[in-house]
Amino acid sequence: MKKILTLTLLLGLTAFMIQAQNPNLNYNKFKQLKEEFPTPNAYRTASGAPGHEYYQQKADYKMDIRLDDTNQRIYGDEVITYYNNSPDVLTYLWVQLDQNVRAKDSKTVKIQSGEIDGRMSFSQLSRMHNPFDGGHNIEYVKNAADKDMKHHIVGTMMRVDLDQPLQPGANVSFKVKWWYNVPSGGRGKAEYFADDDNYIYTIAQFFPRMCVYNEVEGWQHKEFLGRGEFTLVFGDYEVNITAPADHVVAATGTLQNPKDVMTSEQRKRMDTARKTTDTPVMIVTREEAIENEKTKSTEEKTWTFKAENVRDFAFASSRKFIWDAMALEQNGKTVMCMSAYSKEGYELWRKFSTRVIAHTIEVYSRMTFDYPYPVAWSVDGSMGMEYPMIAFNYGRTESDGTYSERMKYGHIGVIIHEIGHNYFPMIVNSDERQWTWMDEGINSFLDAVAGQEWETDHDWGAQPAKIVSYMSLPKEKLSPIMTNSESVKNFGPNAYSKPATALYILRETIMGRELFDMAFKEYANRWMFKHPTPADFFRTMEDASGIDLDWFWRGWFYSTDHVDLAINKVQWFQVDTKDPEVEKALAKAKREQSPKYIGDQRYEAMESLVERDPTMKDFYNTYDPLDVTPEDKEAYERYLSQLSPEEKAFLEAGYHYYSIQFENLGGLVMPIILEFQFVDGTSEIVNVPVQIWQKENEQVNKVFFFEKEVEKIILDPLLETADTDRNNNYWPETREPSRFELFKGRARSRGGSGAGNPMQRELQRKQNDNSGSGN
Repeated sequence: MKKILTLTLLLGLTAFMIQAQNPNLNYNKFKQLKEEFPTPNAYRTASGAPGHEYYQQKADYKMDIRLDDTNQRIYGDEVITYYNNSPDVLTYLWVQLDQNVRAKDSKTVKIQSGEIDGRMSFSQLSRMHNPFDGGHNIEYVKNAADKDMKHHIVGTMMRVDLDQPLQPGANVSFKVKWWYNVPSGGRGKAEYFADDDNYIYTIAQFFPRMCVYNEVEGWQHKEFLGRGEFTLVFGDYEVNITAPADHVVAATGTLQNPKDVMTSEQRKRMDTARKTTDTPVMIVTREEAIENEKTKSTEEKTWTFKAENVRDFAFASSRKFIWDAMALEQNGKTVMCMSAYSKEGYELWRKFSTRVIAHTIEVYSRMTFDYPYPVAWSVDGSMGMEYPMIAFNYGRTESDGTYSERMKYGHIGVIIHEIGHNYFPMIVNSDERQWTWMDEGINSFLDAVAGQEWETDHDWGAQPAKIVSYMSLPKEKLSPIMTNSESVKNFGPNAYSKPATALYILRETIMGRELFDMAFKEYANRWMFKHPTPADFFRTMEDASGIDLDWFWRGWFYSTDHVDLAINKVQWFQVDTKDPEVEKALAKAKREQSPKYIGDQRYEAMESLVERDPTMKDFYNTYDPLDVTPEDKEAYERYLSQLSPEEKAFLEAGYHYYSIQFENLGGLVMPIILEFQFVDGTSEIVNVPVQIWQKENEQVNKVFFFEKEVEKIILDPLLETADTDRNNNYWPETREPSRFELFKGRARSRGGSGAGNPMQRELQRKQNDNSGSGN
């Protein structure tokens, strides 16, 4: 008995170790996510809604900022008022110093991996030596009485010790003074234009700002390493920005002193723009911006902005800016959609930018809630980055004003995406430092919706087939979506494309648009101006729709499984009618069509004994068991007499039955979507719900029947499920050809540079035609 018990324990331990090495082994794909989700409580309910004791902190900022255009430096001092709405007593506060990621001794620099393979560019070498020092220089931290406060800088975080414990319901104010050098690249930068010796400043993450404190993690002070973005507190801002007098400044919030910084003509143009909803009105013209580039004023002006209930503040400043604006009316409120851009992108920006802002807000508002802010800016910053009410986007033309198709749609797409971020995460304020997908993935899904509604015929990249190459990668190159931002492999597909595709499939295939949109809107409204977690999203989508989606979250978000469903075997059946006239005729036809064995074929050339001596023949030499006899007919009549009318109908219907075996090779369960093509040229699509896999995750069988004969079966005919191998999706078997490209030299992307762009070539042809006609 002791030996048996020992052997049982060893076997159990071995099985446990095998499963520990492969967490995807031997678990049911429909297992509920109770173990993965946090326990519901008074702060966050099991339905995914905020609980009756939900709270969040608040931080208000008053700042004076000066932009030093000569030295590319930002100087600032601020008063932060922090409100403790939690039930906890706080003895210290944590503040983010994001620019410290650019300090020479930052952890980001130290953890960068790399190797030298015999070739290295000067830019690579320069980055390795890291000559730029862009970290925050903190001059002081003081309390309201101007007394120094004890503080400790830990990487990109600063702990500020309070003079007195901050009680629940109380607030405290403190002051910080700092400066830093503005980098030439990254999210907040000074972009230099050598032709006119000017800069465009896109300034962000520039001020010490509060960390989030909540019941999920306490202080969220995970260090900023550059990838996982920002976790921020809502509050009110009053910011004075001092810049060269000929600069145009765009910022979060509404401008408080237009008479101090705008000419009377510019103010008149803005009044016109507030009443114009169909086309942008120029506030600063191209000609005025070019003149500003030349003058380079040595004087300064201070622009004052106020913003309420925002989680961050950013601004842009340049004498190069052309400025246009138009109004968007939304349920009795006016949103000013505005763009600031350089002459280098004029033809592209003046045509698209501001109109795209308005379109984006209209689509996103329909999917979520009305845009709550008074302003939305798109600023030429040669990148894509988002902040409340302002986004820095890219898009430049050739010197002749033409642009490639790729640049056009890249410009439109990045504006949709970055303006869309006003909703996620600027309002539905998720923790970007932990979960990039909660803002980037959700927003990528929505920007594809807005893109399709901007121009239906363009490929906006949302189709499930687009993610197949990523999901087909070896498992060691993949991370589950539910992986911390800094640890994700293949960051772009994992944080953007895969979650966006998952939501696309959820909307178009699993739930349907009406049900998905209803549940998604519920999530957005529940958590607008709050701090949701992944579980809050997952739970709300199920709670509001009434659909159990744990299998979907588990497969798409918690695992690295991929979709590869296969048609393994198809058997074709028809009911035996028992009618000898029918069944024996079919048997004779089958016999005639059946191939003969090779030996039988060879013996046919020989003369047999019976053929040589006919006296050896008897009854059975002419008897055919497939001939219909009177006895067969009598038996059939007796059989019919025992059947009910319903049973006789089954015999007469002549249905074709197809028993199909499906195999799940990729591990990720999905609905089985089939197209049956019939011999008469018609077709029918059948959708089998995903729950068919509940008991058997690897292999299932199902029988289908039709009045017509099936000629072809296609699995996932409309490419809805991101199936990674379509060669096993057909019956009879069909192979989809792959193609390879032959080229000389380096292949060029569509609409790229090298041979110009199609718009440019057409312009040159017209110029040549006009030149020729004048001779």
